[in-house]
Amino acid sequence: MAPTSIDAFSARSTAQRVTRRQRGAHRSQDRSRAGRVLVASVVTGGIFAGSAAIAGAHPPGSHPTDDVMPQPDAVGARAVEGGSQVLTMPDPADLTALTTPLRLAQRRDEERNARDAAARRPVSVFPVAGVLTSSYGPRWGSTHYGLDIANSIGTPIVSVTDGEVIESGPAAGFGLWVRIRQDDGTIGIYGHIDQALVSAGERVKAGDQIATVGNRGQSTGPHLHYEVWERDGSKADPMAWLSARGVPTAALASGIGS
Repeated sequence: MAPTSIDAFSARSTAQRVTRRQRGAHRSQDRSRAGRVLVASVVTGGIFAGSAAIAGAHPPGSHPTDDVMPQPDAVGARAVEGGSQVLTMPDPADLTALTTPLRLAQRRDEERNARDAAARRPVSVFPVAGVLTSSYGPRWGSTHYGLDIANSIGTPIVSVTDGEVIESGPAAGFGLWVRIRQDDGTIGIYGHIDQALVSAGERVKAGDQIATVGNRGQSTGPHLHYEVWERDGSKADPMAWLSARGVPTAALASGIGS
């Protein structure tokens, strides 16, 4: 039985739909394949671009960490394979090179401070504060060879000038004394003291405390008896000797004759 026109039309419609479906499938596959090719190209291009950037940043034979890790010095860390670091002990010679200039600078500062202190130190000073009760010259039918300066027991007595202690201890008539070879070669005598604070052989500076006022020996009251002996053993006027060295004595309170 021959197919009718309706059956023929249906067959053609079905064939057309199948053909369109197959064509659509090919186009879909082509688009998917094209997309995958595009993505692969982008990824591959990125990989090559990154490789080129790395190759440009690090020349052949260099280590990638050369631009990141700082180069160690002699006192720092030493880089080893794998990026790890090993601490190295500094060379003692390097430390000496660093500390020697500091020590020299410190020594210069100390020497400069010592010179400044010495420059500010008075060359000569009066031995004790108090009241002048007797001066150099005739007294009671004899010669009084020193200065008597009265003050309370325990008042500080200082070295008149720089010098060396040549004796410290008991003395006839003075009870207890200190003798100092002064910077000009004369000898200073500090008598009737209560306590000696220096020993023989000790170096002293002007203004250093050496004793305290006392009332020992042949004394009529607490005071210091100060004498100056010349190199030949003769005894000089202490007031004239002090005045010649610029020691102000005019302000010393006088109790002579009172």
